[in-house]
Amino acid sequence: MSLLIVGATGTLGRQITRRALDEGYKVRCLVRSLRKAAFLKEWGAELIQGDLCKPETLPPALAGITAVIDAATTRPTDSLSIRQLDWDGQVALIQAAKAAKVERFIFFSILDAEQYPEVPLMEIKRCTEQFLAESGLNYTILRPCGFMQGLIGQYAIPVLEKQAVWVMGDSSPIAYMDTQDIARFAVAALQKPETINRTFPVVGPRAWGGYEIIRLCERLSGREAKVSRMPIGLLRAFQKGLRFFQWGWNTADRLSFTEVIATGKPLTASMDETYAVFGIDPQEITTLESYMQEYFSRIMKKLKELEYEREKAKEKARKKRSPFKSATAAKSATKK
Repeated sequence: MSLLIVGATGTLGRQITRRALDEGYKVRCLVRSLRKAAFLKEWGAELIQGDLCKPETLPPALAGITAVIDAATTRPTDSLSIRQLDWDGQVALIQAAKAAKVERFIFFSILDAEQYPEVPLMEIKRCTEQFLAESGLNYTILRPCGFMQGLIGQYAIPVLEKQAVWVMGDSSPIAYMDTQDIARFAVAALQKPETINRTFPVVGPRAWGGYEIIRLCERLSGREAKVSRMPIGLLRAFQKGLRFFQWGWNTADRLSFTEVIATGKPLTASMDETYAVFGIDPQEITTLESYMQEYFSRIMKKLKELEYEREKAKEKARKKRSPFKSATAAKSATKK
């Protein structure tokens, strides 16, 4: 089976690429920059330059492709708007995949997207789900709600560097999942006919609140966190202010996602059916505790090694005599 992976350079996309290659699939990646995606080629993937926002580049990328795994979404650093990539681009990809007679289409949405029509990204994901379902393609929709990888920059690094960890009041607990595990579900769907034309949640073993994660980081690092609380009212006012400027629309759309996590309602779902259909043992899924434990173990070991090297350098510097001291000592010895 030949796969086209879209969004392959992203946090999730690269894990899907790695997993598919490891399982022996022939993998092609649609990328905007061949230079930035060079590491995928080193892994064994074929690269083809293209852009979801340039529909004419899609047919060549889909030539000879059996299945598509679509993990593309707008990034905070993108100049493209959410509508351009997550709607216009996705519609173009689905249409091109249908024209190319692709046999399977795996799409990543967001958990509970239908519950937040006022949040641009959630509403666009819901509309894309519906468009895909009506396209005639054999689809599978996977709905994660948060990546464990994102917690490193948000919590772990600020705790280690004694910087402020920002939390938003009573924010919603989120059932984060390791992207390696999410990739496992995506690739497994290709061999499971039972997943065709169905939607599944793909979330972690339990939902974690911000303060719970902070306490976990403190325990694993042995350091106290500096917690700063961001009032939701201030964030909403900032978001509304951005809408007065065209350059701020994309940022404002992204900030509107805070409305999802400000409800206090946990972002989680039962995974019983997902595990059963995909044939994956829940005991094999990474927990947030074990993920953070592994991260802090590696980092703390590295910090200890660096501290040891610094102490050795200091000790060596203390023992080393300067030329002036050596000359003085020699002169004193001669006089005696």
